[in-house]
Amino acid sequence: MTVPAPPARRRPTAVGRVLPLLLLVALLAPMALLFVQTWRSTSDGRELADRERLGVEYLRALAPVTHALADAQSAAVAARPVNSAALTRAVEAAASVDARIGDELRTEERWAGLRAKIEALSARGPADPEAAFTAYGEAADLLLALHNKVRETSGLVRDPRPDSFFLQHAARGLSEGVVAAGRLADLAVLADRRPAADRNRTTAEIAALRVAVLTPAGDLVTDLRAAVDNSESADLGPSVLTPLDTYQRAIEALAAHSASTGRDIAVSEIVGARVDAQSAARQLQPVLLDELDALLVERLDELSLARWLAVAAGVLAILLWAALGAVWLAAARRSTRETEHEHDGAVGPEDTPWQPAAIGGAEPRELQPTGAGRPGSTQWGPADAAH
Repeated sequence: MTVPAPPARRRPTAVGRVLPLLLLVALLAPMALLFVQTWRSTSDGRELADRERLGVEYLRALAPVTHALADAQSAAVAARPVNSAALTRAVEAAASVDARIGDELRTEERWAGLRAKIEALSARGPADPEAAFTAYGEAADLLLALHNKVRETSGLVRDPRPDSFFLQHAARGLSEGVVAAGRLADLAVLADRRPAADRNRTTAEIAALRVAVLTPAGDLVTDLRAAVDNSESADLGPSVLTPLDTYQRAIEALAAHSASTGRDIAVSEIVGARVDAQSAARQLQPVLLDELDALLVERLDELSLARWLAVAAGVLAILLWAALGAVWLAAARRSTRETEHEHDGAVGPEDTPWQPAAIGGAEPRELQPTGAGRPGSTQWGPADAAH
C-alpha cells in the first residue's frame, strides 16, 4: 500500500522576508519625522522666548533712564538745578545691562551714542532753556530709538501670542507718552516766556505735542484691553487697571489744560498733570514688563513640557519598533530552522535500498532457502517456479 508523502512546506520568498522589515521602517519614519519637527519647533520657540526675555530685561533698565531724562529736561527748561545723581544712577544701571546682553541684542553702538549724549548734558548742560529743550529732546529721540531697537532685535515685535504682543506694544506707547508729556509741559513753560511774536509758532508746536501725547495714550488703552481680552492670566487685568486709570486721567487733564493758547496757558496745571502722568507711568511700566516676562516664562514651561512629551513619545516609539523587530527576527529565524530541518530529513535517490530489476516486467521474487518446503533442507537458493 502506497503511503502519500506529507505536503511540502512552502518556503518564504525574499519579498515575504523583507516586507515586514519595510513595514517596520515605514512605521518608524513618520514617527521620527514628527519628533524632529516637534523638537525643532520647540527649540525655535524657546530661543525666541529667551531672546524676548532679554529684551524685557533691557527695557526694564531703560525705564528709569526715560523718567530721569524727562525730569532733567524739565529742570533744565525751568532753570532749576538738575538732579544729575538720579540720571547717573539710571545710566550706570543700564550700562551694566548693555555690557552683559548688548552684544546679543546689537544695541552697543546705539547705547554708546546715547550715553555720550546724556553724559555731555549732565557735565555741562545748556544755560539757555530753549537750547536745553532742544538738546534734551535730541537725547530723548535717541532713547526712544534705542527702545525700538531692543524690541526689534529681541523679537518682541514678532511675538506670536496676542497677549504678549499687545503688552510689548503697550510698553512702547507708555515710553513714548512719558517723553511727549514731558515735552508738552516744558514747551508750556517756554511759551510763557516767549515773546508775543512767537505765539503762533508756539501754538502750533503745542497742538502737535498734544496729539503726540494723546495718540500713544489711546494706543496704550487699546493695547491693554486687547492684552487682557486675549490673556488667560487672571492677574493681568486687576494689576494694570488702577495705574492705567490714573495715567489716563492725567493725560486727559494735560491735554485739556494745554488746549488754550498764548499766555492764557495754565502752566501750573499742565506741569501738575505732567507730574501725575509720569508718576502713574512709573507704576504702570514695571507692571507691564513683569506681566510680559511672566507670560514668556509660562511659554517656556509649556515648550519644555512639549519637548519632554516628544522625547517620551520618541522613546516609546523606538521601544515599540524594537519589540516588533525582535518578533520579526524571531519569526524569521524559526522559519529558517524549519526549512533547514525539512531539507536534512528528505530522502534522496542515493539513499534508496537496492532491489533486483524485474525480469520480463514481472515483479522480482524474494530469495528463499533451497529446498524450501522440503524437510531437512538448509541451503538457500532461488525458489523453484514449479513449487
